[in-house]
Amino acid sequence: MPFQPTEYLPYDFANRRHIGPSPSEMADMFNALGVADLEQLIEETVPASIRQKEPLEFGKPMSERELLWHMRQVAKKNNVVTSLIGQGYHGTVTPPAIQRNILENPAWYTAYTPYQPEISQGRLEALLNYQTMITDLTGLEIANASLLDESTACAEAMTMAQRVAKSKAKGFFIDENCHPQNIAVMRTRAEPLGIEIIVGKPEDMDPEQVFGAIFQYPGTYGGLQDFSAPIEALHEAKALGIIAADPMALCLLKEPGAMGADIAVGSTQRFGVPMGFGGPHAAYMACRDAYKRAMPGRIVGVSIDAHGNRAYRLSLQTREQHIRREKATSNVCTAQALLAVMAGFYAVFHGPEGLKAIAQRIHRKTVRLAKGLEEAGFAIDQADFFDTITVDVGLFQKGVMEAGIQNGVNFRKVGKTKIGITLDETTRPATIERIWRAFGIERQDFDLMPTYRLPNNLIRQSAYLQHDVFHMNRAETEMMRYMRRLADRDLALDRAMIPLGSCTMKLNSAAEMMPISWPEFSNLHPYCPADQAEGYEEMITDLNAKLCQITGYDAISMQPNSGAQGEYAGLLTIAAYHRANGQGHRNVCLIPVNAHGTNPASAQMVGWKVVVVKCDDQGSIDLDDFRTKAEQHGENLAGCMITYPSTHGVFEETVQEVCEITHKYGGQVYIDGANMNAMVGLSRPGDLGGDVSHLNLHKTFCIPHGGGGPGMGPIGVKSHLTPHLPSHPLDVTGAGPVSAAPFGSPLLLPISWAYCLMMGGDGLTQATKAAILNANYIATRLSGAYDILYRGKSGRVAHECIVDVRPFEKSAGVTVEDIAKRLIDCGFHAPTMSWPVAGTLMVEPTESETKAELDRFCDAMLAIREEIRAIEEGKIDAENNPLKNAPHTTEDLVGDWDRPYSREQGCFPPGAFRVDKYWPPVNRVDNAYGDRHLICTCPPMEDYVDAE
Repeated sequence: MPFQPTEYLPYDFANRRHIGPSPSEMADMFNALGVADLEQLIEETVPASIRQKEPLEFGKPMSERELLWHMRQVAKKNNVVTSLIGQGYHGTVTPPAIQRNILENPAWYTAYTPYQPEISQGRLEALLNYQTMITDLTGLEIANASLLDESTACAEAMTMAQRVAKSKAKGFFIDENCHPQNIAVMRTRAEPLGIEIIVGKPEDMDPEQVFGAIFQYPGTYGGLQDFSAPIEALHEAKALGIIAADPMALCLLKEPGAMGADIAVGSTQRFGVPMGFGGPHAAYMACRDAYKRAMPGRIVGVSIDAHGNRAYRLSLQTREQHIRREKATSNVCTAQALLAVMAGFYAVFHGPEGLKAIAQRIHRKTVRLAKGLEEAGFAIDQADFFDTITVDVGLFQKGVMEAGIQNGVNFRKVGKTKIGITLDETTRPATIERIWRAFGIERQDFDLMPTYRLPNNLIRQSAYLQHDVFHMNRAETEMMRYMRRLADRDLALDRAMIPLGSCTMKLNSAAEMMPISWPEFSNLHPYCPADQAEGYEEMITDLNAKLCQITGYDAISMQPNSGAQGEYAGLLTIAAYHRANGQGHRNVCLIPVNAHGTNPASAQMVGWKVVVVKCDDQGSIDLDDFRTKAEQHGENLAGCMITYPSTHGVFEETVQEVCEITHKYGGQVYIDGANMNAMVGLSRPGDLGGDVSHLNLHKTFCIPHGGGGPGMGPIGVKSHLTPHLPSHPLDVTGAGPVSAAPFGSPLLLPISWAYCLMMGGDGLTQATKAAILNANYIATRLSGAYDILYRGKSGRVAHECIVDVRPFEKSAGVTVEDIAKRLIDCGFHAPTMSWPVAGTLMVEPTESETKAELDRFCDAMLAIREEIRAIEEGKIDAENNPLKNAPHTTEDLVGDWDRPYSREQGCFPPGAFRVDKYWPPVNRVDNAYGDRHLICTCPPMEDYVDAE
């Protein structure tokens, strides 16, 4: 046969890499669906009235080689200068074993939030290590599994204090020595909730005026203070005390719990997580046991499985914001799990002695630096400090700042006459000498082991990190094997499809991930001089332009660093717009039942009243009910929040009419971007009538989920809302900042930018079409065996479908949970369970999955249906069957087998691989037991068995 040139050029490979089904597989799928081609399917699925008129134009797609070369050129435009700015961001050393085995390992970064605990035992143990580290360092009883960043953690602590404090005061006190970005974000959160912010010196605080107070420790300028007395005064007034503490400092300093603090928050960035121009980083929150049920975020707890063996799970707050809606304590939906895992492993890697040694070295270097400055006649504000000093340079501030840059260091400008300097574990003797030279000082020969300059009453007396895991053999061989053992306990996207509806678990390609490890992107401080971040500026500007073209909006804010925070930021932007137009009284938000689960909680956070709109039998917005309620609340209508396509997986043809009704009564339209993977290149929310949308870059644009975070939730807006976008945290205007860093978690943005550059406009559009094809293929194959709840007019679903399994509980006693656990035996993560409709499974295959994997999933689901049928017909015992006993472990396989079905049927159902089968490490986890016996720190290393 003569040579035939390939139909693909090299730059097409990226498109094929992201799109699972091959052209020949697509042809087979078209036959199954009864369509001629992909275009016919799209015409039947996406209403013509909402289709965008022009194709996406991004220029020629790049090959991987072209992309990586281009990214290198852009990265070189970032000038990495040693940062001494501090202010909550520090240079750190990521141990190579952690970088290679965690950060750069798809077994860790492609995992999903551990809502299915049986297949998440590895990351749950890693997060339990993190929680144990936080409780030990803070001296408090309970910690969560991370929050978004320190500033938002401070805001969450403030609202948590408001919920639980017995004081009826409306004020909240903020120590003036808190980091300015923390103060700014707390002000943003407080305003719509009617909280009065009081900023001042701790000694001037009136406890009777506040329900709580927060103190920074060490202070933003380096000062140290024991807050025991002000916290005691708060307690006498029935208010709560919060300390925002640096965990590295806590390795030497008195812990917040010993000062009487009720809540502690902070950032674990300096525990091996690069600055990344602002994120992502894992913030922490710890509290007293009495307040655990009011804590936002996720808490990993210890329970038992069906055989009484120790098993980990998420406790208490699991998906609370979806279940309780506007009554939820928070809209937090994304944590920073991957970064928390890194920080926890940093503590495991170094152990308590290692962490203390790092903290001591940082402090000694700071003392040595201070001695040299004082000997040269410079005045330092702090007599005692940990790693930060403030130096008075008078009229020479500008000259010293410039001299610092000339010597390769960035100082922090403090006021008009002072300079802040913060050292960290990366500081070398040569760094200190460069600092001295910037101050005009020649090399100083001081004692290399200087004495502490910590106050005696603040030197830590208690032990920490006493659990065995922090004392393991520190040979890298042992560490590597421990990380591998934990990874092997999990089921992530590197093993199998994760068909979660509304969560879009798609490929995170290696080429897209590589640049985040480059120092030019990872080692920049978020507040460094702008001319040192020109590469970031070029990338963000171009990505913004691409996202504007994709969405039909006029401007993008990259600041929100999660999808839920994007919702919150979008609503704040609308609220600021109404205030600017003299319409600040507008506070009613219409939210249909089929909107995304976090929407009501987000509306509550901006002080709005949620009015629920009905849906019809097809799962679409009840237009009559929407119109009636819009008219009823017309004078006070702030806006509506809709999800498109709907969370039920349907392109509703009335979406433009919904937008028109909202605008008629003076409201603004928020279109949730959770399902944007069904729209890119086909339809633009800005064209449909949307005024603002958030985009889940960690869904549609390939940023990995990382076991429950990181995420990015930038918002796009129409031009009239542009002046009201979130402000820079250090230059507050407009709606105020929502995150600590001006661009949220920008270290993630190279991933989404690379995805757009390699796919091009046609590739992105093709990915959307393939996602719709895959979802309809699954819906077609499962039809007949299962009811597919909602479809469009032509009988098609969008990018996801809802499989109704509710009838089986009545006919066979089989629940949605039984099916989810049985899918584990087949080697699959379960689809989204019982949301948005209780007792159903929501399936979203994404475009990344091949036909072979889709068929494997469908085969598994069809086999499960036959097992249900056998129960219905009395052929299998209703209580002792493969579904009720799922998942099956290797212990089940090799142990005594007294079940009325074979080991083969139990352990190797259709869909399961024979050689590469995934074996869950535990049987079904007892959720109720875990909540009744809450343990959220590492239990003893011996097996935890306490069956009732």
